[in-house]
Amino acid sequence: MKKWLLALLTALAVFALAACGGSDDKKDEKAGKDGGKDDKEIVIGASNVPHAVILEEAKPLLEKKGYDLKIETFQDYVLPNKSLEEGDLDANYFQHIPYLEGQKKENGYDFVNAGGVHIEPIGVYSKKYKSLNDLPKGAKILMSSSVADHGRILTMLEKEGLIKLKEGVKKEESTLDDIEENKKGLKFEYNYEPALLPQAYNNGEGDAVLINSNYAIDNGLNPLKDSIAIEDKESPYVNVVAVRKEDENSEKIKALIEVLHSKEIQDFILKEWNGAIVPVNK
Repeated sequence: MKKWLLALLTALAVFALAACGGSDDKKDEKAGKDGGKDDKEIVIGASNVPHAVILEEAKPLLEKKGYDLKIETFQDYVLPNKSLEEGDLDANYFQHIPYLEGQKKENGYDFVNAGGVHIEPIGVYSKKYKSLNDLPKGAKILMSSSVADHGRILTMLEKEGLIKLKEGVKKEESTLDDIEENKKGLKFEYNYEPALLPQAYNNGEGDAVLINSNYAIDNGLNPLKDSIAIEDKESPYVNVVAVRKEDENSEKIKALIEVLHSKEIQDFILKEWNGAIVPVNK
């Protein structure tokens, strides 16, 4: 009887220890995923060009600060924010401020802008015409399906004198419904994924195509030379590093932004893209 009781107690003790060990393992796993104050790895999601290129240049500078930068590239504008929300990334770098704010409102993301790095002017490209003035009446204009880009596109077209927006409308929030005057009767098609616009341009679709500089460059286009018009360099659409609000003041995020705002990186952006990508430091 005593032997049976001793065996039972021993088995219970082993089970309890295993359970405690499993609990610790889960805690360690969670700590590894969430990082921690002493975490020296920064996992960041980015578009291929120019974001990932800029981050590759930043890698050795971060290494000097004791951080290992891991870059995961994305081909769309949706997954980087989902991955950040799910904790698979420490930060992402692919979107401008209006898009970030729109995504936060639409999806309830608790993200913050950790710092702006550059501006990618949107360009107008055409296989058929050499200037916006050459566009005929009823010209077909292809543009992004991303509503966050519509305001900046319409603002640019208004500056070029092609359209006029309603009085009092916030230009950065304007939509096609806010066009009050359209002298040439331009027809807008806005059901294109941003990444597919260069292909539409190469296929000769439409009379003019509006393409974000990152996708233009990624497809061998030079925004300064190949576009027939380009967005003003004073554009407020700054591309930023987004992080979860809880991580805004973490040491590794501060180190990342410090490096991206450094003279070395700012000079690299200017030299690499000859003004087609404009560095900012805010």
